[in-house]
Amino acid sequence: MKDTSAPVELLVCIKCKRGTDVSAEGERPGTALYERLAAQDMPEGVTLTPVDCLQNCDHGCSVAMRGGDDRWTYVYGNLHEASDTDLLLDGVSLYRDTNDGLIPWRQRPEHFKRNCIARIPPLRKAAPNLTDL
Repeated sequence: MKDTSAPVELLVCIKCKRGTDVSAEGERPGTALYERLAAQDMPEGVTLTPVDCLQNCDHGCSVAMRGGDDRWTYVYGNLHEASDTDLLLDGVSLYRDTNDGLIPWRQRPEHFKRNCIARIPPLRKAAPNLTDL
């Protein structure tokens, strides 16, 4: 049985410019993505959090998914504020429904397969034994 009780965060970079020139008065694509997501109902157990920068400025909007000390954290990029909100809501639901944050490869949205920027081990993950490699 999967323990989906641990809270999950969908972190959205609100500084993302998606490789475009944004005037001082203009809305950044990352902010628009956050606002579009904030206007949606988040899946149960998921919190939407704006963050200042995920350091992927020229490669689309970026988000991270994290949840508790026992799950992997993922950073995804190349997202578009106008078309990827449903993708993110579906993806974070799949992430939430895992114990360890590892969505089986065949179940991952295609965008997640091709646009993963980083996968960060859980805080409580034991280091690999180098003699077993």
